[in-house]
Amino acid sequence: MSPTDITRRQALTAAAGLTAAASLASTGLLATPAVAAPRPLKDDKLKEALRRVEARRRRLLTSRPSANGWEMQKAVDDGGDIVTRHVAGTGLNVSMRMGDPETVLVHVIRRFHYEVDTLGLPGEPNPVEGWVAPSVARDSRLPESNQASGTAVVVRPDFYPPGVRGGFTTAQQLIIRDIVADTEGVVRWGGDDRRPYEGLFYLAVRPGDARLARVAAEIRTWDETPGSGAGVIPDVTSPSRRRQAARYR
Repeated sequence: MSPTDITRRQALTAAAGLTAAASLASTGLLATPAVAAPRPLKDDKLKEALRRVEARRRRLLTSRPSANGWEMQKAVDDGGDIVTRHVAGTGLNVSMRMGDPETVLVHVIRRFHYEVDTLGLPGEPNPVEGWVAPSVARDSRLPESNQASGTAVVVRPDFYPPGVRGGFTTAQQLIIRDIVADTEGVVRWGGDDRRPYEGLFYLAVRPGDARLARVAAEIRTWDETPGSGAGVIPDVTSPSRRRQAARYR
């Protein structure tokens, strides 16, 4: 082997070593000299992030599900999943769980407002109520406890008390059941429960149910399509719509 070949081999070996070192350095694996033993790093930023997560958990979460399986939360508009949203076309703001639950419940409120009875009349103190504190929803077995998880709304809570029927006319009930059919049963009307609560509308599916995501996506498509969605008054007396509504009672 000639001296030239030895020199070339040495140069290639050195270059390969430099490339490997650069690669390790770029991934953080060569933060200290190779001869030094690895030492644990004091990561104050990580500790602070974990502290904030734990503080948020204590401040917001209850580890208690409402009747439909969604976790109840202690506060609204405080960095959690429950936020105050404007309901387009109504002038109302309602606190509810953001994302797909919000999309579906807002649709219910809008259709009720346009087709059943106008909400938020002048001087009306409490036209619609969303989230309530878990301390208010004491019995998590009752459907109204779903308010504490941001997955239920009550229209005119002072007008339609739990346990009482007859707050809506037959024609209004026909529309209400058509609204429920719009959600393919993802939302249930409290007036159809054994213990009626006619002002209550709540998610009847648990977290992760694919039906909720599908219905929410469909509602968003309606909202973006002229001539569709809330505000376009359907013929709820048509046989096809009545058959559909009957499926979700």
